[in-house]
Amino acid sequence: MSEKFFVVNEEAVGMRIDVYLTELLADLTRSQLQRLIEEKKVLVNGQMVKANYKLKAEDKISCLLTQPEAVPVLPEDIPLEIIYEDEDLIVINKPSGMLVYPASDIYSGTLVNALLYHCGKLPKSENFIRPGIVHRLDKDTTGLLVVAKKEDILEELVLQFKRGLVQKEYLTIVHGVITEPGGIIDAPIGRDIKNRLRMAVTVKNSKQAVTKYEVVERLENYTLLNCRLVTGRTHQIRVHLAYLKHPVVGDTKYSTSKNQQEMGQSLGLKGQALHAFRLGFIHPRSQEELAFTVAPPEDFVKALRKLGSVSIAKYVSQDKTVV
Repeated sequence: MSEKFFVVNEEAVGMRIDVYLTELLADLTRSQLQRLIEEKKVLVNGQMVKANYKLKAEDKISCLLTQPEAVPVLPEDIPLEIIYEDEDLIVINKPSGMLVYPASDIYSGTLVNALLYHCGKLPKSENFIRPGIVHRLDKDTTGLLVVAKKEDILEELVLQFKRGLVQKEYLTIVHGVITEPGGIIDAPIGRDIKNRLRMAVTVKNSKQAVTKYEVVERLENYTLLNCRLVTGRTHQIRVHLAYLKHPVVGDTKYSTSKNQQEMGQSLGLKGQALHAFRLGFIHPRSQEELAFTVAPPEDFVKALRKLGSVSIAKYVSQDKTVV
C-alpha cells in the first residue's frame, strides 16, 4: 500500500478528477480509480469527493493505493491474418474493431488474447496486459503490426522504434482536396486541454511529432494520402491531419463537423479510413531487412471505388510477402 500526492495546476482546472488521475496513474484504469474514489481512498483537500468532481487550481489530492490484482489475460481462439512468422516474431494484419491489448477493463477479444492462443506464450513487458507488444494501432485502424515472441527480440524491436529505424506507412482518405503534392507536419502533440480524452497539437505538456505525407490521388471533396510516421505519438496521423483541417474520413473523434462524422458511415466504412499498409524493420536475430505490405480492407477499397478512385488498384494487388 502506498500514498501519492498531487497539486492541481492551471492546465487541469475543470477536469474531472477520475480523468485527471487516469493520466497520472497510468497503471490504473479509469474504472479502477472510480472505485478508489467510491472507497474513500481519494481525498481532495482532505475531503471526500465524487468521481465527477471538477478540479480547482491548487487542489491538493491524496490517493491511497493498493496493488491492483493482476487480471489474467486468457488465450482465445480468435482468427488471425498472419503475414509472416518465425520462432522470434510474428507480423499480423489487424482488423478494424480489435484492441491490440486489454484496456478500460476489456480483457477479452483483443489481439493479445488471440496471440496467446496461437503462440502459447509471449514475453512479458513492463505492463502485464501487453505481453510481446512492440507497438500498437488504434482499435479502428487496420494493418500491419509486429509482435515479439521472445524477450530479447522484444527489447531490440522496441529499441528500433525508439530510434526511428522502423518504416511505417499508412494509407488514409481525408476530407477536402489537398492541393500541394505533399509535405511535413512538424507539430507537437499532447493532451487536449479542453477535452483530456483527446489529443491535440499543443505546446503544453507535449512531445515532438512529425508526419510526412504525400498525395496519392485527389478525388471529389476527398484526398487519398500516403503518410509516413517519423515519430509515434498517440493518434498522431489523425491529430495532425485534423490540424491541417483535413480530418480522416470516418474519424468521429477528430472530425470537425457532424457531416464529416457521418460521411464514413455513408461510404460503408467500419471505422476511420486509416490503414497501416507497409512495415519495415531489421530482424533482431538475422539482421535481415524485412518489409511487408498488405492491401487495405474491403470496406476501405469499396469506399475508394465509390469515390471514383483509379489508383487503388495498385494497393489492392499488394504482395504480403517480404519485399
